[in-house]
Amino acid sequence: MSGSTSASDTKSGSGPVATSAPSNKLRLGALTALVVGSMVGGGIFSLPQNMAVSADAGAVLIGWAITAVGMLTLAFVFQTLANRKPELDGGVYAYAKAGFGDFMGFGSAWGYWISAWLGNVGYFVLLFSTAGYFFPIFGEGNTPVAIVCSSVLLWCVHFLVLRGIKEAAFVNLVTTVAKIVPLCLFILLCLFAFKFQIFTADFWGQQNPKLGSVTNQVRNMMLVTVWVFIGIEGASIFSARAEKRTDVGKATVIGFVGVLFLLVLVNVLSLGVMTQPQLAVLQNPSMAGVLEHVVGHWGAILISVGLVISLAGALLSWVLLCAEIMFSAARDHTMPTFLHKENAKKVPANALWLTNGMVQLFLVITMFSKGTYLSLIYLSTSMILLPYFWSAAYALLLAVRGETYAGESQERNKDLVISAISVIYAVWLLYAGGLKYVLLSALLYAPGALLFAKAKREVGQPVFTSIEKIIFVVVVIGALIAAFGLYKGFLTL
Repeated sequence: MSGSTSASDTKSGSGPVATSAPSNKLRLGALTALVVGSMVGGGIFSLPQNMAVSADAGAVLIGWAITAVGMLTLAFVFQTLANRKPELDGGVYAYAKAGFGDFMGFGSAWGYWISAWLGNVGYFVLLFSTAGYFFPIFGEGNTPVAIVCSSVLLWCVHFLVLRGIKEAAFVNLVTTVAKIVPLCLFILLCLFAFKFQIFTADFWGQQNPKLGSVTNQVRNMMLVTVWVFIGIEGASIFSARAEKRTDVGKATVIGFVGVLFLLVLVNVLSLGVMTQPQLAVLQNPSMAGVLEHVVGHWGAILISVGLVISLAGALLSWVLLCAEIMFSAARDHTMPTFLHKENAKKVPANALWLTNGMVQLFLVITMFSKGTYLSLIYLSTSMILLPYFWSAAYALLLAVRGETYAGESQERNKDLVISAISVIYAVWLLYAGGLKYVLLSALLYAPGALLFAKAKREVGQPVFTSIEKIIFVVVVIGALIAAFGLYKGFLTL
């Protein structure tokens, strides 16, 4: 079990930090597995269809180039912040709070948490949609039988995590290694089946007017590219539990480069095996359909088994991350203190119960909602854009001020450029997501103010500063517009 102690005996900057024995800490391998395990979940197995819905080969290559640069700078941001601000534990929320105040810190923790458990709901839907490929009773993952089975699996994961975070992280390490094998086999087989004439047949998507211009294609695919990289910050979330602080940055960059390589190969090779219109209509997990096209039915079975292993590991990673972000925020009173409670195994039990309770609620809602897997991941992705933005903005703020850069002008200039690119990328993502998801995000952000107010009252502080009041009013207005839009039908999930 990785170490974490109560607020009464530890301190981290303005809040506590874990001080448990090094033997109980997470090493580089476990931290890297948390990053890779968080990113390589269900997204990569549905990537061929998810991308083909929005773009053809040319736009896909442009989109990945933008994503590679943007996400690499974000990976460097997390690496830099982990090394230059070692006293800040908890990753995205701690950076937002340190740079821009308590409410922004709370908003980052809240948005990240919602993004994480919404993603888990999407994973469950995809998992049993895959089972529906073989057993029609599961349908598209939202039939009553599928929801019951999802619920059983959810609570099995829940009680596994309650046994201890280090033990759960070890299981995650094993599943991460296991799920890479079918992905590598897919890449190898598709490499031999790749046909350049298929890849270039309608390179810019001009024969499909529904795709729109190349610019629109690139914009429309961006939320999917962010979705498959969510988890890049996984090591920084567990920074307080790392054996060596420098391992946090190393795990982030190693995990990013490895996953980028897998994602681009899966996506690009698929476009050389089947055409964009063929890929766009595949049932998810669409990798199964692609490999079945190459080698026959056993290919679909292989990918489906790989997906089950992958999702099991990803679910475990994200349950860990969900609980950890709320626990970390409660540790320094950004969240209410009841979320800081740990069990005998030093697991943040209350945060875990709240998280999986919300997953269970939304699993039930999926039976009555028309929302698809793609809708869930778009909404989940939109919720994490602001936490990413505030992290990049904090790194830029440090570089502009020269804070922690005494006598390191060359490093400062390098980080200034990297963080500026990362901020521009985060703003581009907000634009690419569109107004719909900005409004829906506001609807989910607004209720969190109740927990923020409770946390502030517990320490006897005013709830909002003057600027925070203005920000809160803007969020509430956005939430009201979204609620009205859902009621009237001009906004849909």
